[in-house]
Amino acid sequence: MPETAPPSPPSPLTPRSRRRPRNRVRAVTAVGVVLAIAAGGSYAAGLGSFARGDDGPDPAALEQARAFLADWSAGRLPSAAGRTTRPDTAQEVLQSFTAGLDIAKPQLTAAPEVEETEDGTLGVPFTAKMPITGLGTWTYQSRLPLREQDDGNWKVDWRLSLVHPRLSDTEKFRLEREETTPPEVTDRDGTSLTGGAYPSLAPLLGRLAGGADGGPRGAVELVDRTTGETVRTEASFGKEPDPATAGRPVRTTLDADWQSAAEKALAEADGKNAALVALRVDNGEILAMANSPAGGFNRAASGTYAPGSTWKIVTSSALLLKGAVEPDDVVDCPKYLTVGKEFHNVETSEYPGATFRKDFTESCNTAFISLRGKLDDGELGEVARTYFGVGQEWHIGIPTYDGSAPVPKDETEKAASMIGQGRVQANPLIMASVTATAVSGRFHQPSVTAGTAGRTDETRTEPLPGKVVTQLRELMRATVTDGTAHVLADLPGEIGAKTGTAEVSDDQDNNGWLVAHRGNVAVAVVVEEGVTGGGSAGPVVHSLLSAVPEDPS
Repeated sequence: MPETAPPSPPSPLTPRSRRRPRNRVRAVTAVGVVLAIAAGGSYAAGLGSFARGDDGPDPAALEQARAFLADWSAGRLPSAAGRTTRPDTAQEVLQSFTAGLDIAKPQLTAAPEVEETEDGTLGVPFTAKMPITGLGTWTYQSRLPLREQDDGNWKVDWRLSLVHPRLSDTEKFRLEREETTPPEVTDRDGTSLTGGAYPSLAPLLGRLAGGADGGPRGAVELVDRTTGETVRTEASFGKEPDPATAGRPVRTTLDADWQSAAEKALAEADGKNAALVALRVDNGEILAMANSPAGGFNRAASGTYAPGSTWKIVTSSALLLKGAVEPDDVVDCPKYLTVGKEFHNVETSEYPGATFRKDFTESCNTAFISLRGKLDDGELGEVARTYFGVGQEWHIGIPTYDGSAPVPKDETEKAASMIGQGRVQANPLIMASVTATAVSGRFHQPSVTAGTAGRTDETRTEPLPGKVVTQLRELMRATVTDGTAHVLADLPGEIGAKTGTAEVSDDQDNNGWLVAHRGNVAVAVVVEEGVTGGGSAGPVVHSLLSAVPEDPS
């Protein structure tokens, strides 16, 4: 394992076996000033109450401290080192410290006070949060000393102890990783799941297995530079496995047949980035989760996308709950509607005198936007949270992004949110769950590991009224028989669906979405730059549902 800094010229820190003299310090409180420096962050914030004078430190010193922390956190180590009294040594130590401990993107936050000491330096205390790859975050406190130079400028007075108070010319840090053999991961029926057979699961198997054995384990050790012996353990990561379950396979909610079909179905995305989730309507158990490309980012559960017109399921729920519209009400569908900006329908279609049912099945943006006045500004987001669990904290067994539907900032953003644009964010996991809730009337927190299905301790939702559920099911069924999801009409079973086309940017094609339900399963697919939902996500869903039974066992 690589280690931290090689031996350097003696620092102000003495060996641990000797008592260090204590400097008398005077704390000067900086009211209202908190220096929060994150990776790539700015340090150009105002200096608050600090001003040059007899009662406060030189603002130039504080500015230099912020600049050093910002450079260090952003990985600009030559620049950070150049702000010190010993640039060559500083750069070598900072590089060795972060690389040797597998630290990525340090987050450094300065305290709201400055210490003036008798040795002529100004001290800026700071909190260091050091994310260690694959293990966790090591958090500790340190202090940044600054000394005024002959030319009146300030520099960080380089010493090993500013990196960490225990780093010295006699002691350094070493990262120890404990080799662990993850347990076998199986599907709901005990079939072994491997990354070779199910490529989309390869990045997730370690996470799934970690639930049983405590995950990766390791420690940051303080060691003697000469002997290599451990002096103390600074930070420990992971936990010991439960003896009662150690060595046992980890059973998931996945279904090997559905997972295999999902992986193959994404071939219909023609090489575009895409993701798919299929889950049970009755309890939220995830049957399949697939991504294309298979070995990378888990778009299915952690992606952040505008859901486009699939969000009209939520919008329709809000309108129907309030009695603001009925399926047979006439809600005109013009080509264009201007609300701060011009909104239009896909291919600028129009349906004069359309009913709300027609607006839903043809995914008419302008009709839905025209109904925005029927809802209060925060009402759509509240319905999403209260009935669909969107934006609450989900615990499915792996990391997830749990959606967002914030209160619109203005009328234009409110119009956009009605059609799943603006700041509304979701992913296939969320939209599969939204679909399951819409057709069953009750939110079930999704799960991918046994034992988390049906948990209600983390989410609080209310059931949709039976009338609203009936109306939503009818609208989604009509979208398959007479609307934009007709691509699924030849499949067996009473399928309901909703397509979606989500704008991304002026120089990118739209993302394509499709959500569907059949029997006890809800499915959601997104295809990045798929142009339309029916044209890109439709074939993926068709392939999946063609390859699996109408209902899972």
